[in-house]
Amino acid sequence: MKTPPHAPLGVFDSGVGGLTVLAALRALLPAEHFLYVGDTARVPYGSKPLEMVRAFAAEICALLLSRGVKGIVVACNTASAAALPGLAAELPVPVWGVIAPGVQAALRRAPGGRIGVLGTAGTIRTGAYQRPLEAAGCRVWARPCPLFVPIVEEGVSDTVIARLVAEHYLKDAPALDAAILGCTHYPALKGILSEVLPGTALLDSAEETARVVAHDLALLGLANPNAAPGTVRHLVTGDLPSYAHTARLLGGPEGALERVVLGAPPVAQP
Repeated sequence: MKTPPHAPLGVFDSGVGGLTVLAALRALLPAEHFLYVGDTARVPYGSKPLEMVRAFAAEICALLLSRGVKGIVVACNTASAAALPGLAAELPVPVWGVIAPGVQAALRRAPGGRIGVLGTAGTIRTGAYQRPLEAAGCRVWARPCPLFVPIVEEGVSDTVIARLVAEHYLKDAPALDAAILGCTHYPALKGILSEVLPGTALLDSAEETARVVAHDLALLGLANPNAAPGTVRHLVTGDLPSYAHTARLLGGPEGALERVVLGAPPVAQP
């Protein structure tokens, strides 16, 4: 049976980074209701085996489906790279990721140019950004930046520590036409990154992802027709006060907070 248009949209990330995507979705789709899962108990995803990330993603999607969502936005680059094809094939609702929109934004901004990709170790390892960009004729410089996520999660994204880490990761970056912030946490570091990469356009996929989701909801007849503003509920696997504190530094959270317990069995290291 088709999910009704007034049902909520699910959004999830390993932590608070996906709130950048949630904000873009809410700006473009103000009537929609949202359930946001922040898996802060298991952040970061980028350093974990991809099979473990797939298990986490499947578990979160099962939770969201049990809450009656009409679609799911995977607002995590590592989970999009590792799990999106399987989720899209298996789940009974539409599923969107953040990588394809990020690629499209880069190709529009710098077609055939030199593109940097900054991401978690897991995202860079999959080549999910590099392959389509290179196929489109771009020269790609990819760099894993694993400490960026804990810096944002700890609420120290505008500090000397953050700048030193950024300078370390990017010290040998070539001249770039654009750089994709290939993790939804990384927009919190835009100020510092713009100083470390002067003259480089910094791209994140939040707004492009929101446009794709809005288009597809209308096409599928799933857009909420109500004029009243939608609601947001945050389902958090870790400490609620810590989540609320860090989220406030990023401009949120609005809406109710709820602690949830997830427990995918551990996956053996390869």
